Amino acid sequence: MSSNLKKEIAELFAGWFNDDLKYKIRTAEKIKHIQRICHGLALKSGWWKPEDTQDPKTFAVKLCLIHSEISEAMEGDRKGLKDDHLPQRDMREVELADAVIRIFDLAGAYDMDLGGAIVEKLTYNQQRADHKLENRAKEGGKAY
Repeated sequence: MSSNLKKEIAELFAGWFNDDLKYKIRTAEKIKHIQRICHGLALKSGWWKPEDTQDPKTFAVKLCLIHSEISEAMEGDRKGLKDDHLPQRDMREVELADAVIRIFDLAGAYDMDLGGAIVEKLTYNQQRADHKLENRAKEGGKAY
């Protein structure tokens, strides 16, 4: 990793690593904003009907659609493919973007606080013993 990239990462996450609550709140709010955009565009495009969230199967179906995007990313990676619609990009990159868009859309449909959950989960994971490099390097530690 170049020194410039290390510096950029350090500056970007300074608020995070210093446990700056305001920084974390702003991060959660930015994620919520993107979530609203993704769901709003899906609504506008007709991917949701008002009664959809009342059907208990809808959430499961939408999860399967997210999974399909992940599978497409894997296929693009396996075959080293470029995307059909955005040929300047790798298929794996575009399909991961599709998965994130679908996740944000789903969270928006169910009025979830995905941004808050992500911030809380990242904070929690920093404290987990099994996520620390020295413990992962030990015999029986998480290799990946």
